[in-house]
This record gives sequence, C-alpha cells and structure tokens, in this order.
Amino acid sequence: MKNLSENWITEGWIDFEYKKYLLLAYLGHVGAQFKEVKLYPPLADLIQHYSKLKKFEENKEQIKAAFPKLLQGPNWNEMKMDFKPLVMDDEMMKQLEEIIAFSLPQMKNYIEDGKNIYDFLEQEMEIEPIGISPLYQKEGYALLSFDNSKEIYIYRYKINLFQNSIDTFKGIMMQLILKVRRSLVNTFEQIKLDLIKTYAELPNPATYSIVCQHQIPLEESFVPISKRILLKKVE
Repeated sequence: MKNLSENWITEGWIDFEYKKYLLLAYLGHVGAQFKEVKLYPPLADLIQHYSKLKKFEENKEQIKAAFPKLLQGPNWNEMKMDFKPLVMDDEMMKQLEEIIAFSLPQMKNYIEDGKNIYDFLEQEMEIEPIGISPLYQKEGYALLSFDNSKEIYIYRYKINLFQNSIDTFKGIMMQLILKVRRSLVNTFEQIKLDLIKTYAELPNPATYSIVCQHQIPLEESFVPISKRILLKKVE
C-alpha cells in the first residue's frame, strides 16, 4: 500500500487487526522506498500521519471530529445539509485507542530510519558559492552534481516568506532549467556567466554548487535535501 488515507484511523471498519494490516502494508512500502534512498514524499507523509495520530492520542474529541458522519438530509430553513455524528461506544473507542497505541511507535521507528538517512546524506553534501555572492540571496541558481560525475543539474531557486497566525517561516522553490556537462572549459564559473547571459533578469545571481558524495535519486532525495541546505546557507 503506497498511501494511507488522511483519516485512515477512523474510516471504514474499526477493527484492530484490519487497521494493523493497513498500517503495516503502508510501512512496508515506506521501508522499501527508504532502502532505495527515496525519502520524499514518504518521509514527509509519514511525519504528517504521526503528528495527527499524536494529536488524537492527546485529545479524544479530535477523534470524534474526524469520525465519519451520517447524512440526515437537507435543512431547508438554513439551506444546508445536516449531518449526524456517529456515536462511538466504549468498545469502538477501545479499538481506536489500541490502534493508536500500536501505530505510534511503529511510525516513529520508520521516521527515525528516514531521519538517519537524511542526516547522513546531508553530511555527505558540500555547498560552495560560485564567484562573488551578492547581497540579494532570495533568488539564484543551484548547480547539483554527484561526485566523480560530469553531469550538472541546474536549478533556479526562489525563497519566499510564508506567514500564519503564529509565525513567519521560509519556503524555497527549485525548478530544473538546464542539464549540462562540466569540462575543463565549461567550469562552474563559466556556467554562471552563461546563465547571466541567458537570463538577464538576474544580472548578478547568487549561485551555489551542491555536490553529493553518493549517487542517490535526484528528485526524491538530492533536491529536497539541497533545499534545506540552501535555506541554511542564505539565512
């Protein structure tokens, strides 16, 4: 099973063995992805499921809110559809508590595995500025390559600020624009000059090379980890 529904814990048949089967099938897929060093989206998805279950564990009212509701019919006075919450008896709640108690440590173990892979790979990557770094760092280029490989993947990046009711945080987008080969003539510095000529809207772009010591999946691991490395670098 590649994915779990967002509300898998409350959807369908509320039975410990059945939910255990769903979870273990999903975690089996996640584990297989980790063995192939494919961290995303499985790791982020798993963390999201874990966080939601943790909230359920801490607040039973959230379980009730996530539980399916029965459609009663139209409310003509208020021009809306009325839904009736399904009543959870003690046995059903006990089943859910057992499912959550089993699921949380299972998920946490896989999250730790993914985090260990992530941390190892991040330590095995080197980031260096190419040329003189400008003051404006929110847009630029990232040149991704593997050690002992001449292939260079050129990404354009842009950092944005996002704000919610509590805090402001950074996000980064990276878009592949070119794939070139490095040579004695086509150095990182020359590639940067060519980018300046081609994309005049960035006359003095921040440009970084990010080299990974291991051959890993590009989109599922190299790019996501590079985003985090870039965010740290340009803070």
